Amino acid sequence: MASRKKSLGSYDPEPSFRGFAVDIHPGAKIGSGILLDHATGLVVGETAVTGNNVSILHSVTLGETGKASGDRHPKIGDGVLIGAGTCILGNIKVGECAKIGAGSVVIKDVPPRTTVVGNPAKLVGGKNNPVKLDKMPSFTMDHTSNITEFYDYCI
Repeated sequence: MASRKKSLGSYDPEPSFRGFAVDIHPGAKIGSGILLDHATGLVVGETAVTGNNVSILHSVTLGETGKASGDRHPKIGDGVLIGAGTCILGNIKVGECAKIGAGSVVIKDVPPRTTVVGNPAKLVGGKNNPVKLDKMPSFTMDHTSNITEFYDYCI
């Protein structure tokens, strides 16, 4: 019996773009178990890859820098949580179970099980001693733990 599953890229993108302002290039590779929370303002470039069980909030861009051709979009590992308003730019890797804080601009690789925040994004705990996450952020949806270790003053 033939499978009835269709690739996400085989659907007409126009209705979803008009209704939700979602632009996922048909060439992008999207894993299973992905959560598009609110699903508005999402842009996913042609060579972007997302792993399994990734949670992506609204107004996220998985884009290019404009400086490269060919494979030029981010590669997102399994279990990653990407906060609202985040831009992840270029052919970089976000390691499994990493957490990207809301509003961050990520332009360098993110090690597995770490948190990055800010513009440009910086590792919570610093480059030499980053705080390691013990749970899968895409499942816990925990946006705030360890943030106070990064900032002196949080409102």
